[in-house]
Amino acid sequence: MKTVKVLMVCLGNICRSPLAEGVLKRKAPVNRVQVDSAGTSNYHIGEAPDPRSIAIADKYGIDIRSQRGRQFSVSDFRDFDLIYAMDRSNYNHIISMAPDETSKAKVHMILNEVFPGENMDVPDPYYGGDNGFDKVYKMLDQACDKILQKIL
Repeated sequence: MKTVKVLMVCLGNICRSPLAEGVLKRKAPVNRVQVDSAGTSNYHIGEAPDPRSIAIADKYGIDIRSQRGRQFSVSDFRDFDLIYAMDRSNYNHIISMAPDETSKAKVHMILNEVFPGENMDVPDPYYGGDNGFDKVYKMLDQACDKILQKIL
């Protein structure tokens, strides 16, 4: 059976996408789903996730400490089967880099898995309080359940 490769993408790859990566990795069978994350910006390359993302992941029994930020690249279209953007801005950025229609078809808004066609953003909790990270975690947890139903 083929392994499905999933990439989670946000702006800096330190808040939302590391959480999404951690959630899906915890839920998915290791031999069936491979997960990574990236950011559309180069702000946090090589950095660990935001301490608040680490703390909220810990709260739910997920360790994301070893993740390191990296920037999304055109080669990701070749390397991944599904690419999930956390918000419309990142979705548009990813789509603008797509070399062809096949690549564009791999890109989805993550919350469309829970709310089909609504193109809702996962809010960026970076500038908000700690409560925002918990809300984001719960949104991503629901979306990852739907992703797994779709691909397994």
